Amino acid sequence: MIATARLSIRCSAVLLGLLIASPVMAQTDRLYPRGGEVVLGKIKSISKNGIVMSVSGKDQTFNAGAIEKVLFQGDPGGLTQGREFAIDNQFDQAIAELKTVDASKLNRAPQKADFAYYVMYCQAQQALSGNGDLRASATAALNFIKQNTGSWHFYDTAKLLGDLAVKLGSYDQASKYYGSLRNAPSSETKIESLYLNALVKLKQDKDAEAASDLQKIVSIGVQSPEGARLQTLSKAALAIATAKQGKGQEALDMVNELIAKLNPTDTETAAEIYNAQGASYAAMGDTEGALLAYLHTQLMFSTHPGPHSEALKQLADLWTKVGKPDRAAEARSELQQRYPGLSG
Repeated sequence: MIATARLSIRCSAVLLGLLIASPVMAQTDRLYPRGGEVVLGKIKSISKNGIVMSVSGKDQTFNAGAIEKVLFQGDPGGLTQGREFAIDNQFDQAIAELKTVDASKLNRAPQKADFAYYVMYCQAQQALSGNGDLRASATAALNFIKQNTGSWHFYDTAKLLGDLAVKLGSYDQASKYYGSLRNAPSSETKIESLYLNALVKLKQDKDAEAASDLQKIVSIGVQSPEGARLQTLSKAALAIATAKQGKGQEALDMVNELIAKLNPTDTETAAEIYNAQGASYAAMGDTEGALLAYLHTQLMFSTHPGPHSEALKQLADLWTKVGKPDRAAEARSELQQRYPGLSG
């Protein structure tokens, strides 16, 4: 029994040694594709279009739009945790973690770029929620692109610049930044470019043009969950464009079909759909229906600043229309407290 046990221990030690010495264990960079399993390897090159990684001695290319995150060998704990919080939209916690990182001790250029991106990204997201300086964030995003033209975060930053431009009311600039996404290698990013530009047209009351672009997206054959999600969002936006053109019932029918197929795990898309339902009821003159739809967003989807703040704005007006100034004041107060820079 003792000899057998010793043999087993020796075999385990040999196996462990082989694993440690194997190419897989030596490959310590980790790339997480969207919706896929982590890939371990050695990053060979990074560009705005994506990452080339050596995996078990073979090169694999990952498009930027298909990458969720990258963990680099030697990442400090503050960068690892900050990155996770940022991806989870917990920006206060992310910034707190990133502040613990000594950037001068980051030894690899991709690490430094990743750190700079997440600091800039989190501050910009706070500004978009009304809790920061939009112009300063736009300047920081532009500086990041100038200093990191080869970052795989290039197109994400271009989108962020578009988002900031929309909040600043610079719609021509927003169209320019969103338009640059058409050059991305990912088909989903190209679709997103068309979708975001359609939203800009809605802001400019170019409803017919927006509807035409959104209909194009709805008609595209998509092959991925992200593509399908963009189509759903486009249908919700198309309903708003339809409602703004005075076709409330048609818009409502479109929205109700989306609600019947709602993905309960995608709460951000659900919030946009219920806001579209509110816009549809409002176009029909059904104030009570609009109230209920926007209340759904207010109460159920408060973790998504964009649709949540929009719902609060609409509720403030709708409560006033139905003669309930106290409820209108509550909505305005919540808007001011949660999104101080967006309540004007």
